[in-house]
Amino acid sequence: MKSRPAASEQGETLAAQFAAAGLDWIVPAWSAPNSVHGFFTTRNDARRLITRASVASVHDGARTDDVARLSIDDLTNRAQRFLPSPPLWLEQVHGADVLDVDAAATRPDELPRADAAVTRRIDRVLAVRVADCLAVLLSDRRGSVVAIAHAGWRGLAAGVVEKTVEAMACEPTQIVAWLGPAIGSAAFEVGDEVRDAFVAKTAAAMPAFVAGRPGKWHADLVSLARQRLADAGVRNVTADGRCTASQPERFHSFRRDRTTQRMAAFIWRSAA
Repeated sequence: MKSRPAASEQGETLAAQFAAAGLDWIVPAWSAPNSVHGFFTTRNDARRLITRASVASVHDGARTDDVARLSIDDLTNRAQRFLPSPPLWLEQVHGADVLDVDAAATRPDELPRADAAVTRRIDRVLAVRVADCLAVLLSDRRGSVVAIAHAGWRGLAAGVVEKTVEAMACEPTQIVAWLGPAIGSAAFEVGDEVRDAFVAKTAAAMPAFVAGRPGKWHADLVSLARQRLADAGVRNVTADGRCTASQPERFHSFRRDRTTQRMAAFIWRSAA
């Protein structure tokens, strides 16, 4: 039987596997311990399943739950060979609910309604889908707990980052975080109501908004997430920095294309 790579080799092994498969998927370069693993898919995979539902316009009238399930099946099929177990997907609603995977009773035919998840189990894979929103990966420095969050502006404003940190139940200064590719501020124009949702909580959010057209602002999701993480006590944060909306050759973007196609982020911990 083929032996499993040592923990210190697994991140490098993932990158090598992606390269060998002709994939430009992203392995985070962050300060997580060697026993913590994760990656972020792109739109590039010649084997991906193309169905009318998976590329449907949001105006086509397809049922949201049907489209979500097809998208999840597609992403699972693409990523499964690189994962130690089937991923746990969420019914993402741009909210702030966090699923404690170890305590919750989940069924394979149902998606738990949450925008973040946390686990201490070995080889339990957490996953979120994104197409402009941030995927936030988190781990403590010992590798004893990992978490993932889907964070668009609504989720950030509702406190999904802070609640995820709280659910990890460890000292926040011992948590490291990675922020995946997301829509950049140049492409993310929002109204006064979005800016007000953040500035009403703290004036520290003001620099994340740059005035555009009258009544419009360019919002920096990464800066907002960094600020919320800092407020929660997390100081070690690494951001990928790439803009999903401005790189159509590599990333799906809901704002750019208005389709249901998504990228996915995964995280899990292995035995030390």
